[in-house]
Amino acid sequence: MNTLLLFIIGIPLVEIYLFIKIGSAIGAFNTIALIIITALTGIIYARHEGFNALRSGFSQLVRNEIPIYEIASGAAIAFAAFLLIIPGFATDFLGFLLIIPLTRKIIIGRFTKKSNLYKKTKKEDYIEGQYEDEEDKLK
Repeated sequence: MNTLLLFIIGIPLVEIYLFIKIGSAIGAFNTIALIIITALTGIIYARHEGFNALRSGFSQLVRNEIPIYEIASGAAIAFAAFLLIIPGFATDFLGFLLIIPLTRKIIIGRFTKKSNLYKKTKKEDYIEGQYEDEEDKLK
């Protein structure tokens, strides 16, 4: 079965199940209030962490470094904010995991191990050579 179709059907089923279980334990009004509070808290914290990633990225650009982790981190924070806006407990949990810097670093590390995102340049990537300045010979 297509993985995307499984997610489209599976995530709402898990959310509905959690709504019913948590709603029966704490009540409907408290469940709705909890969903609103987690969404607002997550959005505020995502904004804060997004500015931190932006600040760190600019400081790396000033040092002439490529802010690869900050770009991936910013994308993860944007996705986390999207998950927090969607009502649900499972999506909120995943969104909060992506917003917290320690867990975000672990999750990004898991996804980027297979790619070349964090590989250092090897010695074979450089071509050594010599040059002479022709203007120095004329003087």
